[in-house]
Amino acid sequence: MILAADVGGTSTRLALMEPTGPRLTRVAEEIFRSGSHRSLDEIVARFVAAHRQPIEAACFGIPGPVREGRVETTNLPWEVDAKRLAVLLALETVALINDLEAHAYGVAALEPADLHVLNAGAPPAAGNRAIIAAGTGLGEAGLYWDGEDHHPFASEGGHVDFAPRSELEMDLLRFLRARFGRVSVERVVSGPGLHEIYVFLRDTGRTVEPPWLAEAVAGEDPSPVIAEAALASRSALCVEALDLFVSLYGAEAGNLALKMMATGGVYVGGGIAPKILAKLADGRFLDAFVAKGRMRPLLEAVPVHVILNEQTGLFGAARYAALSRLRR
Repeated sequence: MILAADVGGTSTRLALMEPTGPRLTRVAEEIFRSGSHRSLDEIVARFVAAHRQPIEAACFGIPGPVREGRVETTNLPWEVDAKRLAVLLALETVALINDLEAHAYGVAALEPADLHVLNAGAPPAAGNRAIIAAGTGLGEAGLYWDGEDHHPFASEGGHVDFAPRSELEMDLLRFLRARFGRVSVERVVSGPGLHEIYVFLRDTGRTVEPPWLAEAVAGEDPSPVIAEAALASRSALCVEALDLFVSLYGAEAGNLALKMMATGGVYVGGGIAPKILAKLADGRFLDAFVAKGRMRPLLEAVPVHVILNEQTGLFGAARYAALSRLRR
């Protein structure tokens, strides 16, 4: 029995999974609101108390850089320690891996129905792969191809510098620098980033914010409001904000593909992508993805898929735990 977790800034998924041949079967699963808990340990203790099963292995996909079995989570005030979790679970060891590394392990478990093709690419699509996922933050990871198999590895690529490509984006950079100092790409390509783009367009007078919209975005989480209004064409301001967000997302996905030499494909994951699939598929994302000068032909040949299965990270963490046991 494997305990797997996909930890996010908004929600944390835990599941008990049992290997049945080459597949993993879910025995139990729960979703917890991350911000409502003081620590991951608290969530794990609640879960195992509710589902009394003899756990033999555990892996946790965590947002942030994992070093020597410890991580201070990005976008959450948690410090996660593998040794402490091992004591809690009465295991010799538990695995902590970056959340996007977990998603990268989960890619191998996906079926064709779990993917939406943005770009079919050009055969043969072999080589390294990459995964990018905007949610509460921006995660990036790679899958190194050794000629026979893919080997996932973590990165903190979402925290690189935001690089504007136009006068509008230069104005956005200046606007955000005045507020935050340094501006990472995560500052604009994430759920909170969509709201920052909206605020920029509004506060610089580029588009008018109607009273009903001002009231709607004053709530706890304005980004879904902005995305929904844009997809329904209810607000020009929201449409412009989401259009710019999608273009920035595509540009960074293209940057990642170049850095990873991801000729085997790029996967777009995270909680936002399936919700705005219609906008990702309208050509704006792919236009920005391939707009890399002399590297355009290379990127036009790269397959690009949107991951529709929200449990990819969970299955990836379980798969990592299962593979780790096989290696012992």
